[in-house]
Amino acid sequence: MRRGAVRSVVVAGLLVLCGAGPVGPAGAWTGADEEADVAYHGRVQMARGQLKVWMVPQNEGPAEVPNATVRVRLSADLADRHELSEGCARVGRREVVCETGALPRHGRGRHIALVLGLRERPAEVAVRIDTLWDGGATDRNHANNEHLVLALDTGDPYAF
Repeated sequence: MRRGAVRSVVVAGLLVLCGAGPVGPAGAWTGADEEADVAYHGRVQMARGQLKVWMVPQNEGPAEVPNATVRVRLSADLADRHELSEGCARVGRREVVCETGALPRHGRGRHIALVLGLRERPAEVAVRIDTLWDGGATDRNHANNEHLVLALDTGDPYAF
């Protein structure tokens, strides 16, 4: 497969993960004028060159979010092959995205668990977690959905 074709497949996959855009007419949720507060809580753990990321997305409201996309970026390169959780895709050398599923108002989404092999075995990895797409809602509080976690290769869990 040519390089341009690979990029097209990746972009198409991201569009599927991110949804086709606001939900249709007739008063359905459009997100355009809605406000929501998406947050991520979880932990990161690294041992023997393998990184584990576990998180639960939640929505503090006031509007519900039909789906969102969380992005996980690393300071180290990922290994060549991964078996990612359903709804997740690798989008670069150091980046994975996952859909959150529906986030009800003042509720939680599905648990997201990633086990990521790293190309090399670094002593530490910086893990950035943020929202790539929030269903079109306005989120004015980024303090609870943008995290930077430094994971040392000790097997210790680091909470965010």
